[in-house]
Amino acid sequence: MISPIQVAPLLDIAIAAGKKILEIYHDSDFSQVVDFKADQSPLTLADKASHEVIVAGLQTHFPDIPIISEEGKDITYDERKAWDPFWLVDPLDGTKEFIKRNGQFTVNIALIHQRRPVIGAIYTPVTEELYYASQENYASDVESGAYKQESLGDPYPITVRKPSESKVAVRSSSHASEEEETVLSKYGVTESISRGSSLKFCMVAEGKADIYYRHGPTMEWDTAAGQAVVEGAGGKVLKGTGANPFTYNKESLLNGSFLVLADASSF
Repeated sequence: MISPIQVAPLLDIAIAAGKKILEIYHDSDFSQVVDFKADQSPLTLADKASHEVIVAGLQTHFPDIPIISEEGKDITYDERKAWDPFWLVDPLDGTKEFIKRNGQFTVNIALIHQRRPVIGAIYTPVTEELYYASQENYASDVESGAYKQESLGDPYPITVRKPSESKVAVRSSSHASEEEETVLSKYGVTESISRGSSLKFCMVAEGKADIYYRHGPTMEWDTAAGQAVVEGAGGKVLKGTGANPFTYNKESLLNGSFLVLADASSF
């Protein structure tokens, strides 16, 4: 077990990064930009600005914990394989949502220990919704569990849905697949909702959906904070269609398919 950390500075860092993203997102100088892959595109600038805020904040408050970020993804496996714990960061999750300007993009920060996300924070800058969670004994200022904070108000605990015959799936706004249809049909899904970025994890964590399946490729920083929040709320994140635990700091940071369940025993 590692020494417990304070979660409050982590939440402040996620919110500060979100504010930096919004400065660019709402900048009228970028309103006519078409090429979102260019080095000076609003998407690229927002991603880098958020990364800089997060890294600076984490290094200030947690100087002994190394960081893997989407913006720093070239760290070799030989260098990082012994890191435990470490931060896993996606400074701007939901690039398609950013480009579509639908507000469904997030800042994701997770603490990984023994290949599992044990603390996680997800912040949605446009709606000012903050989700966070800690496993038991990993935080010094937050009780174990998952929480939501709206418009920077008081946080309240969230939990997954209770088992019921009607199953609700949350699905990607941008990455539907035939494999997803096959898996969801096996689980008796009767209804679905759509969300972008790591908000799909949050829908399961706060009881708005029972299941989320992802077949297409993601990276470890796309899923770690979401997994922390789901598991803090009482759910499960599993490899493939539900065989084994979903783990981190693999030699390749590319994820395979995964299944998020509110209540694994009810399926």
